Amino acid sequence: MTLRRGKSGARRTPRYLGVLGSAALAATVVLGGCTHAATPTNAVSGSEHALTLAEAQATYIAYITASTEAAKQGDATQGLERAGDEQWAILHAQYTALATTGTPVTQYSYGKPVFYVPALPNYPLWFVVAVPVRTDTDGNLGPAVNTLMVFQRFIPSRPWTLDGSAVLDQPLPAIARDSDGYATAFSAADSSLLLPPDLVGATQAAVVDEGPTAPAAAVIGSGLQTTGMYAVQNAQGNAASVRGLNYQWLLEGASYAQYELRTTDGGALVLYAMYLNTTTEHPGNVSGSPIPVAADVIPLLPASAAKVGHKGVNANWTFEFAAIDPPQTAHGAKVEVIGGSGAPTYGHTY
Repeated sequence: MTLRRGKSGARRTPRYLGVLGSAALAATVVLGGCTHAATPTNAVSGSEHALTLAEAQATYIAYITASTEAAKQGDATQGLERAGDEQWAILHAQYTALATTGTPVTQYSYGKPVFYVPALPNYPLWFVVAVPVRTDTDGNLGPAVNTLMVFQRFIPSRPWTLDGSAVLDQPLPAIARDSDGYATAFSAADSSLLLPPDLVGATQAAVVDEGPTAPAAAVIGSGLQTTGMYAVQNAQGNAASVRGLNYQWLLEGASYAQYELRTTDGGALVLYAMYLNTTTEHPGNVSGSPIPVAADVIPLLPASAAKVGHKGVNANWTFEFAAIDPPQTAHGAKVEVIGGSGAPTYGHTY
């Protein structure tokens, strides 16, 4: 799945989990949910179980155990071994930032997980875990944040990795499951939904880039990850304009795997990655007064790079989003982007 869009706009300050490692594991596993196998084309579920519920549970616990130990020791190598796709990009940038600033790795405590596992007959395999996550600062727990975590194993010779995570700001609808507890995977091009799942990210991007008056707003619901993201970015663009600077943004698709699970009303939960690319520069791309770099981007600059831009500053973020794509039969319904997590993963001054 590769989604590409173009448009200018303003940057939104992302909410993100940081390094998913926990000092304490509160993992009473619930198998009432399921997991699902992801491929670039997202084949639909079959009757065979190449991945069982018990195997998904064991994979999740192994990840939490290993990532917790890596976070305790600040071990980037160990922490990144079990991450893939957009999650690897985010964690790599975070470990880099933490090492640069000397900040301890954030610890997390995980609550009771629910598993969503589709009944796929072969590789690639993947599944989703819904779990409340709390920051853990020397035993002091922060508020619980409902989170979706996506795990994938592409081929038998590769290990299981956490390939994405999204913080929910809206409730997760009920996911359909069969009598054995397995979920159903959708095709990325399924025509029974309001939008084919492989167009959800591009349509969200149109609203983020152009705002609530964009034609795409007719099928994309307003919210934190859509019109809210546009509003915050547009405000930053206006602030740059006051300083005599040009500000542009682009939310575009990333060529990572996308995942879809059927909901009980015939819709789909869609999980996908996107990039947010931003540029702040002097008009005409000429030298002028120094342009500051955002604090969370500075650690990502090469050691030899200037910490201000004399002509401009580029900053890019990687996001994982969760959206609910309703069935075409749902009168007046829109795609709702119910969660997202991201972090800066690249910076450049010139």
